[in-house]
Amino acid sequence: MMHHHCVCLSGKPAAPCAETRMHVLLVEDDANTADFVVKGLRQAGYTLDLAANGKDGLFLALEQPFDAIVLDRMLPGLDGLTLLRTLRSAGNTTPVLLLSALGEVDDRVEGLRAGGDDYLVKPFVLAELQARLEALLRRGDVKVADMVLRVADLELDRLMRQARRGGRQIELQPREYQLLEYLMLHAGQVVTRMMLLEGVWDYHFDPQTNVIDVHISRLRAKIDKGEERLLLHTVRGAGYSLRDTGESLDPP
Repeated sequence: MMHHHCVCLSGKPAAPCAETRMHVLLVEDDANTADFVVKGLRQAGYTLDLAANGKDGLFLALEQPFDAIVLDRMLPGLDGLTLLRTLRSAGNTTPVLLLSALGEVDDRVEGLRAGGDDYLVKPFVLAELQARLEALLRRGDVKVADMVLRVADLELDRLMRQARRGGRQIELQPREYQLLEYLMLHAGQVVTRMMLLEGVWDYHFDPQTNVIDVHISRLRAKIDKGEERLLLHTVRGAGYSLRDTGESLDPP
C-alpha cells in the first residue's frame, strides 16, 4: 500500500467573488520550502496538495487534474525532470513551474526542454512565485510561443536565452538577461526598484546601492542605442517601464 504525503489545504479565497479556487500540486522534499509555499499560497486563496517525493508527486499528478504543478528539480527517488518527462509523455499538459537551486543556464534550458513552462531559482520571494503561477494559469495550455516574449521589435527567446531587436542580436550578461526578462514579463507596467531587487537580485530589502541603475543603463545602451524608438523608460520617482510609447531618442 502506498503512503502519500498529501495534505489538502483550503484557505479563504482572496476575494469573496472568487468563483473557483486554483488547485495546485506542490512536489517539494524540503520541509522549510514546502511550509513557506503552502502557507503563502493558502493565504492567497489557493488549494494545495503536497507531495514530499517524486513518486507520490507523479501518482497525484496522474490521478487528478490540477491547474498547475510547482515542481522541485532535486527530489528523492524520482527526480523532477524524470517526473516531468513521464507526465508529458503520458499526454498531461498541466502547466509546470520548476523550482531549482541550480542557477546554470543549461539546467534551466534542460528543464524547459523536458516540458517545463517556467522556472524559478531558489531562493525566491513568494510574490514572484505567485505572479509566475498566475501567468501560467492565465495562459492555460502553454504553447512554445510563450517562451518568446515581445515588446515592439524587441524579442526575448527564453528557451535559447537570446535577445534580438529588429534583426540585431543583443549580447547579454546573465544578470542583464534576468533584468530584461523581468521587465518584459511586466511590459507596460511600472516596475519599482524594490520589485527588481526582489525579483532579479533576491534582496528582500533596499540596500542603498546603484546596482540597478548601473545594470539599467547598460541594458538601455544595448537595447535602445542607435534605435528610432526608445523602449526602456525611467519613470521619475517610481522606477522603470519597458513599453513602446512611440517616443524617439532625443537628438545628441
